[in-house]
Amino acid sequence: MCLCLIHASLQVLAVEMNWLEDFLTLAVTRNFSRAATLRNVTQPAFSRRIRNLEYWVGATLIDRSLFPVGLTPAGESFQRTAQDALSVLRVGRDEALGFVPKIEEVVSISASHTLAVSFFVDWHEQLQNRLGNLKARIVPDHVAGCVDALISGNCDLMLAYNSPLLPTLTDIVRYPSIVLGSERLVPVSAVDDAGQALYSLDSDTPQPYLCYSSDSYLGRLTALIIGRQNLAARLNFRYECSMSDVLKRGALAGSGIAWVPERAVRDELAAGRLVIISDDSHTAPLDICLFRHAEHDQRVAERIWQACLTAEDETLEPDQSPAGGVPRQG
Repeated sequence: MCLCLIHASLQVLAVEMNWLEDFLTLAVTRNFSRAATLRNVTQPAFSRRIRNLEYWVGATLIDRSLFPVGLTPAGESFQRTAQDALSVLRVGRDEALGFVPKIEEVVSISASHTLAVSFFVDWHEQLQNRLGNLKARIVPDHVAGCVDALISGNCDLMLAYNSPLLPTLTDIVRYPSIVLGSERLVPVSAVDDAGQALYSLDSDTPQPYLCYSSDSYLGRLTALIIGRQNLAARLNFRYECSMSDVLKRGALAGSGIAWVPERAVRDELAAGRLVIISDDSHTAPLDICLFRHAEHDQRVAERIWQACLTAEDETLEPDQSPAGGVPRQG
């Protein structure tokens, strides 16, 4: 192990390791608010931690005159140092853990709540058939938490939605991804006794609306749709939640319109309990993506990654048409 890297990693003990992870998260997102959300701290606290790191380094690392913010030359240099230092510490931790007997190797997969419920089980079964016995630990979380786990090295792989309208991670070199399947974010409504939608986006009367929290990934994506189609005046806020399953249940109860991933409501659409109330203009494309940290190496994760890479013609996606071709109402 390189002595300079050991020295750098030991110096981490003189600062908060969280500061380094904060800095690396900001280097990826280039946005203080977004990075603070990912790190699960308030923006003022996050900004103070970045300032404290700059004081410790003795140089300005972030160019705050840019929008989005960028790294100064010192920041670009220190980014590599921070990555190396944390990497060495993680390797040391793994080497230490190697002295503890392990019965089985388990891959840790962080996944958005929706994909953990609607995608993971079938996908894991497909992988089992291809790779044999596969031990996995699925950790459901909101997308920001999943991204934080990936960046900080607390998971081996990440299952998350990614839309061309709103990239989940922009550093595709450091955090490469594989598209496992595709679907859409669609507006749905419950139906009346005649099977017609209770609510419409074309109504002159504001319609009840069940929305995601504004800082969630699907919340920001839905906001893009609403803004693009000038729908805000037609929607009357009822309640918000970051979980698609809660909004789906609200829509089923007739509480209002909800935008949900089509896969998450495929059974309800097929049964006619929910209907899509728009054409494609009020939807957004969603890719189901598997992400990894390019510099982290875990044996089982590598097997999964290679299996997905070689499945270009023989998809590992459990179902190519999540809604089963259910007619749309709009």
